[in-house]
Amino acid sequence: MGLVLAIDTSSGTSVAVLKDGIALAEIDVADTRSHTESIGNAIQDALDQAGIAAKSIEAVAVGRGPAPFTGLRVGIAAAIMFAEGVGAQLFGIVSLDAIARQELTANPLSNRNPAQSLLVSSDARRSEHYWALYSGLDRHGVPICSEGPAVNRPGDIEAALAERGIVPAITAVKISARAIGELFEAQAAAGVLSQDVTALYLRNPDAVEPKNLRDFGKRVSG
Repeated sequence: MGLVLAIDTSSGTSVAVLKDGIALAEIDVADTRSHTESIGNAIQDALDQAGIAAKSIEAVAVGRGPAPFTGLRVGIAAAIMFAEGVGAQLFGIVSLDAIARQELTANPLSNRNPAQSLLVSSDARRSEHYWALYSGLDRHGVPICSEGPAVNRPGDIEAALAERGIVPAITAVKISARAIGELFEAQAAAGVLSQDVTALYLRNPDAVEPKNLRDFGKRVSG
């Protein structure tokens, strides 16, 4: 679909520019705590590296996670603002799906065990992992998710799969904006693009509204 800006901040900060599914530029910042400081420069650097003007971008594809609250919302907010600023279409991509596509394209389950599922997981902090199971790719290269995404402790995930007799293949592939853009193209070909850019937190954010001050401390009688 022409020129696409892909963004993902479910881990570090990753931005890519793709043309018809081929990456022209990709910027990756590994720091998982500097999304706000990194995202603007990463977008501009990717455009400069690709030799593309911002107004030439026709679509923006952003990773929806699952991921921790703060980092994820930075990427989604940047994608929304950029798309509105240049008049581009905006689409949401599940980040675990993009990882699954990368792994299954390079290593199809048929080369291992056709009955096996692919387990994709990422660090959710709090000693938990985000995860999803995949049974393969459809004819357009879109991952077929059989379960998830969800968030659980690694031991609980292993126990639940073992109880059902599932011994999954596991990938070490990390999320990238290029993978987001490549899955975007596959979904476009399959006619299953989504404009849902709500964040997949899968649990409540750490930040909560403070209690009313009168609820704190002991009451003192006059």
